[in-house]
Amino acid sequence: MTHLDEARALLREFPVVDGHNDLPWALREKAGYDLDRLDIAGHQHEHLHTDIPRLRAGGVGAQYWSVYVPAEQPDPVAATLEQIDCVRQLLDRYQADLAPALTAADMEAARGEGRIASLMGAEGGHSIANSLGALRGLYALGVRYMTLTHNSNVDWADSATDTPRANGLTAFGREVVREMNRLGMLVDLSHVAPSTMRDALDASTAPVVFSHSSARAVCDHPRNIPDDVLERLPANGGVAMVTFVPKFVLQAAVDWTAAADENMRAHGLHHLDTTAEAMKVHRAFEERTPRPVATVPVIADHLDHMREVAGIDHLGIGGDYDGTAFTPDGLSDVSGYPNLLAELLDRGWSKTDLAKLTWQNAVRVLGAAEDVARDLRSKQAPSNATIESLDG
Repeated sequence: MTHLDEARALLREFPVVDGHNDLPWALREKAGYDLDRLDIAGHQHEHLHTDIPRLRAGGVGAQYWSVYVPAEQPDPVAATLEQIDCVRQLLDRYQADLAPALTAADMEAARGEGRIASLMGAEGGHSIANSLGALRGLYALGVRYMTLTHNSNVDWADSATDTPRANGLTAFGREVVREMNRLGMLVDLSHVAPSTMRDALDASTAPVVFSHSSARAVCDHPRNIPDDVLERLPANGGVAMVTFVPKFVLQAAVDWTAAADENMRAHGLHHLDTTAEAMKVHRAFEERTPRPVATVPVIADHLDHMREVAGIDHLGIGGDYDGTAFTPDGLSDVSGYPNLLAELLDRGWSKTDLAKLTWQNAVRVLGAAEDVARDLRSKQAPSNATIESLDG
């Protein structure tokens, strides 16, 4: 039996819990939520990384669907509700394959039924518009983690990719973390600044997650996790879920992206400009300087390092499929997870290690958050704090 065969066999028993997939936003952008136009039941759509046959081929047993909306949305709360509605439509349409899940027990039940447990995570604290009531509303609708920021700061927390303003969490930000603990909503520290990571670890009495982040010591990108933060996960009980985005995991891709952005600015264009003129400039740069390609061993390097620093009990997987334009060779879509496990088997990871990586750690961390919430709810009423009362 090859390592790839062993990987597939293991995934039949301990499938992947993937921490982050942006299919709902891709369905909004590419089809206006028209699930007839982009039916994921059996088509490998050219512009999607995700459909049910490929989830099955990849050994995915649970998926956190991101209910992401850009921070610039005029009404981010309403747009987030539309994303939640999209996930609910998927669950209604594909009941034979997707099982709604709110708890660790639901995840195990879905695994027993051979269905893919479907959970939701909100990406960016802007989705609650500085309202703890809105936070509680998202939880009531099924959201089980919230990433404290996305690419830009919120009023109460600093992002990894914005100019520091709060130097971590404000008093209201700490109250958000405490209320998430009371609810049983996982505090997701992907996208946040290291200062925010440290403040959240100080404030949280429940395990945290990084739904899609890799190791900064392996690739020096601000979206990745510094070693001193990884070292705190055993005491916290949290899980860091490695991501596959090439410009976060491969140093050559980080450097290439910086050079491409500088080339755009040299032509008087914003680096995120997608007009025809901008794309012409960008394509010319890429022809002169080919884009570096990440591979499965690159992702395994991150996991090796993260295991060394945080320990095997604190690792998971969060591919960020349908949230990135480029993916590594061998991990081009959600069917690729067996390739990663085969690489780790080649490196001497045991089947016990891999069962923790794929399934057990992620299920445990949600269950632990539920345990903390039960205790806190017996002692604490919902917080009525406002950002004005704490930070005003």
